[in-house]
Amino acid sequence: MPLCYIAFGSNVEDRLNYIIKALELLKGYGSIKKVSTLYLSQPWGKTDQPVFINGVLEFETELNPIRLLEILKNIERQAGRKPRERWGPREIDLDILLYENHILMLSFLRIPHPYLTERDFFLFPLLELNPNLIHPASKVKLQEYASRLENNLTPFACLLPF
Repeated sequence: MPLCYIAFGSNVEDRLNYIIKALELLKGYGSIKKVSTLYLSQPWGKTDQPVFINGVLEFETELNPIRLLEILKNIERQAGRKPRERWGPREIDLDILLYENHILMLSFLRIPHPYLTERDFFLFPLLELNPNLIHPASKVKLQEYASRLENNLTPFACLLPF
């Protein structure tokens, strides 16, 4: 079964509850293999908003990347996400970071995630799950990108087992 990595985050109200609800819903579409430590992270892009809880999970699914994106958007709505401004506060956010070694460049979906190597809350939890990952497009080890990126994450919690 294809293996992918999905980032998740929340910075509104009961952040942990939104994350747990979304991950419970996701389990109906495949198998969550591993979940990173949950981290507190500063907002990216639009910085005048509450701190996020972020993490990454390793997920096996038979869904193709486009169908997986549709399911993730559905799960966000079911878990309580409300429409808001881009990069603004979110009840729950789910992003596909990597899907096998696929490279996909569509107007509505880019894999690997276009900000994968720039966001500490994507890169460091991802490497916690698999330190040997290689960027499918650049063929550079993600550890190399991490060595150039400041890690401003604060460990918050672990979800074991999931």
